[in-house]
Amino acid sequence: MNNDSDKSLREQLVQLLNGGHAHASFDAAVEGLPAALRGQKTSNLPYTPWMLLEHLRLAQWDILEFSRDPKHQSPEFPKGYWPAHPEPPNPSAWDKSVNSFRADLKAMQKLVNDPKSDLHKPFPWGDGQNLLREALLLADHNAYHLGEFVVLRRLLGAWKK
Repeated sequence: MNNDSDKSLREQLVQLLNGGHAHASFDAAVEGLPAALRGQKTSNLPYTPWMLLEHLRLAQWDILEFSRDPKHQSPEFPKGYWPAHPEPPNPSAWDKSVNSFRADLKAMQKLVNDPKSDLHKPFPWGDGQNLLREALLLADHNAYHLGEFVVLRRLLGAWKK
């Protein structure tokens, strides 16, 4: 792959990870959700906004760490990817989770954007995964659950009209 193509692919991946083109961005999905609704379920869905936020954070963290640390051990599936309780454990937990999600997203974007990171070479660990696959997996996973987040907010009456 020539330098221009490689640079273009990296830029497109970073934009895809950032979201917001064909769906709501992370910031749009979480912004302005009243604290009283963060642990609320509806009769139509089995999770709360807190549960979705934590799932997004935990899965993203796992994909990032798998992509950069050969010694990383993923959590038990599926239990390790969801919070134990439907509501935040304390008032600051929501903001901490949001900030952690943002920091890990930036770290993944930095990794993808680094010309020293080979997008195509399989990691020496894992089962043939490479950075391109992990970045696409992360973007896809985030988009899927951010869509659920928007639906949940609509059902809770807390989404922009």
